[in-house]
Amino acid sequence: MPLLALWCAVTAVAGCSPAAGGPPDARPPAASAAPGKVRLPPADAVFDYQLGGAYPPRDDVRVVSRDRTAKPVRGRYTICYVNAFQTQPGAAVGWWRRHHPDLLLHEDGDDGPLVIDEDWDEPLLDVATPAKRTAAAEVVGGWIDGCAAAGFDAVEADNLDSYERSGGRLDADDAAAFARLLAQRAHARGLAFAQKNTADLLGERSRIGFDFAVTEECARYRECDRYLSAYDGRVFDIEYRTRDFTTGCRRWGDALSLTLRDRDVRPAGEHGHVYRHC
Repeated sequence: MPLLALWCAVTAVAGCSPAAGGPPDARPPAASAAPGKVRLPPADAVFDYQLGGAYPPRDDVRVVSRDRTAKPVRGRYTICYVNAFQTQPGAAVGWWRRHHPDLLLHEDGDDGPLVIDEDWDEPLLDVATPAKRTAAAEVVGGWIDGCAAAGFDAVEADNLDSYERSGGRLDADDAAAFARLLAQRAHARGLAFAQKNTADLLGERSRIGFDFAVTEECARYRECDRYLSAYDGRVFDIEYRTRDFTTGCRRWGDALSLTLRDRDVRPAGEHGHVYRHC
């Protein structure tokens, strides 16, 4: 669920403005990022999900997720959010059309309409063939390099489940194969690689190279047990409804990290900001 897309669409915020040489939400890639040892996040740690804008985390927070255009938090395990399987809306689509038109998924061949995630107005990337996956992984891999150069500890690659919105043009095998390329890139840069949602691919986690999970609403959809058994407590779940958060805390609060956030993931101090943890 790419909440950052909605934020950028309705809010003027640093990191959503165009950058030369890449999509409007890009930072220049780091060509010389060095490989290193992957460090996993602490299990069942207090977590904050800051995609709507960075702010100082509470003293008890140990793990933070921020957009790749933001800075990591010193002294905290910081996860770099990358919208990897879809594009951001707006000007980013024009960048992809100009530079990589063949990597956008179309309904009927290259001249047909784009296949779009209608909930977020985000076109899907075409990762249906090995050649397209390799080309797309070079673009997204540059963003992963940027995460490493900035000092992040891990990457969460969002929209792993975009194949479910492709009208049958992509499938789970395509998603898994593309995720595997991104995991290899992250690991080569010393970054852990998180599974973002998509419980149906839990069985592929070792083959893909996932190290832990960032999930949205696993309590609401009764999927937390599945992630917990796969990742031994290294599961960072965000709930958006108080009743789901309450239920999740009662059932899984001692086993994994559960955080309640507002759906627009507003920064602290803004009207509507919600943050609770159990």
